[in-house]
Amino acid sequence: MLRDLLKTGSFAALHFTVGFGVAYLISGSLPVALGVALIEPAVNTVVFFFHERAWAKVPAEAEPAPEPAPRVEDHHSFRQLRQMALQG
Repeated sequence: MLRDLLKTGSFAALHFTVGFGVAYLISGSLPVALGVALIEPAVNTVVFFFHERAWAKVPAEAEPAPEPAPRVEDHHSFRQLRQMALQG
């Protein structure tokens, strides 16, 4: 849980910085950029936290591994032919 909170905090700081920079470049206004950078990342950070918690409950190997292809050595008639060849 602590790791999730720390990860969420670092994500929030990064998101705030990017959001502020993009909003300022588009608007040229510090108040507009600050408003966008505070609201959008705050909402996104909360969503991200619950997204991470939900994914933590999904098993790492949710899909079953494919069955290995049958080996020629396992085929019954091959064993019989090999046995006959060895017997002469």
